[in-house]
Amino acid sequence: MVSSRETESLAKGVLGINTNTGVENNRHRKYLELNLALPPIVEFDINNQIVSIHAFNAADTQQNLNKQAVNIIASGPSIVDVDFTDLLATATIFINGSISLTAQHHFTNIVGYVISDARFILHQYDILEKYYTGQPLYATLAVLEALAIAHPQIIENYHHQIRIIYPVDRPWGVKANDSEFSRLLLKKDSQLQALNRKTPLSAFAQHPQFVIDSHHQPVSIGLSLDMTHGFVEAGTVTYVATQLAYSRGAGAIHLYGLDLLNSNEPRFYEDKERSAPTVLNNVISNTIVPSFNLLAKTYQQLGVNIVNHSPISKSLFNFN
Repeated sequence: MVSSRETESLAKGVLGINTNTGVENNRHRKYLELNLALPPIVEFDINNQIVSIHAFNAADTQQNLNKQAVNIIASGPSIVDVDFTDLLATATIFINGSISLTAQHHFTNIVGYVISDARFILHQYDILEKYYTGQPLYATLAVLEALAIAHPQIIENYHHQIRIIYPVDRPWGVKANDSEFSRLLLKKDSQLQALNRKTPLSAFAQHPQFVIDSHHQPVSIGLSLDMTHGFVEAGTVTYVATQLAYSRGAGAIHLYGLDLLNSNEPRFYEDKERSAPTVLNNVISNTIVPSFNLLAKTYQQLGVNIVNHSPISKSLFNFN
């Protein structure tokens, strides 16, 4: 986790941001006001019982990866060609359906499982039922709401292993449908309004734990240095998992299955008849690639290397 003024200056220097203007300071103050609304603990109604789930906090010593190298296992078709023999003991973070690999391989150091889009629960409702056994789960409120409806027993049995992660510009996350939260218990209507807000990414440009390129077109891009304060989206959950690994103090981050170019093909755990929709083809060049390039440049300047092992997408990026 990064918190010193020296590190902040280095990260902001990646974009050459001037941190002394009045306009940017006002944006920073606006951010602080908004961020106060992120609940550190949220309660859910599970089978008429109140279950509390804590938000991710990088200051929690149990979250610290102590400079371990981390493998993030995405879901691209190239995963079927990965030889996991020498990877099983390395700290591993799964995303979405890649957790199904635990049925084929004996991973001995699973440090995370990330779901940021509630539509995954809708389209692959049986994945968690089959393969989730209490691994540390990091999920948005929208995902947890979907879980509370589809798999209430998971939240009931494993809530101590679950941490809430917040998209910084839309804290509820990507919903599976248009319904409001029905299992989420909030004490004030203002909390629900805060969770449902949509804020321009540029509003967070001067917070010390974010690096934001507000000038990037067609949309602003950025990254988090500490996901206690939220994460920045880029069109793929792998990007969220990478920010989580850095926030938890990973020493190096290795990406597997981040294919992108064959995103019209089913993920390795899907078949053509039952595959979740993807919008990757629409955002690869505009968002995903420039976001990862910015992230890799920033994290590498701060001492954490990012390595993309996908033979499909490797040529897209300007790192490695």
